Amino acid sequence: MEKKEKQAVWLYPETKELMVSHLKAANARSQSEFIEDAIKFYAGYLDCNSGIATEYLAPVLTSIIDGIVKGSEYRICRGLFKLAVESAMQSHIIAAVNDVDDETVDDLRGMCVDEVRHINGVINFEKAYDYQNRSDDDE
Repeated sequence: MEKKEKQAVWLYPETKELMVSHLKAANARSQSEFIEDAIKFYAGYLDCNSGIATEYLAPVLTSIIDGIVKGSEYRICRGLFKLAVESAMQSHIIAAVNDVDDETVDDLRGMCVDEVRHINGVINFEKAYDYQNRSDDDE
């Protein structure tokens, strides 16, 4: 491992305060580490035009992808929550107007688990309607 050399750096007070306030966000243990990382990052940014962009692009791409994934995760979770609320409302309405025994509910749950597993969660209303309205002669 190379030995570090001491360097004199002149900074405006505002620049030093900017660095100190961003140490935690940069995951830097010291001001020296922050400056070294900043120099490598900026050099990577400058090298983008010459094709040597790994030091710059890797953290930037990681940050962009992380933002996209977190945004998608938020939207998916919000959508699933809304869907669960609607499903709960439907279940309560159906339960309130129908007199179904426990055995039928258990049989229906097993059938639905098998069906959803078989169709990979892509539910088709028309097929469910046809199944529910078929006559015993069709079987």
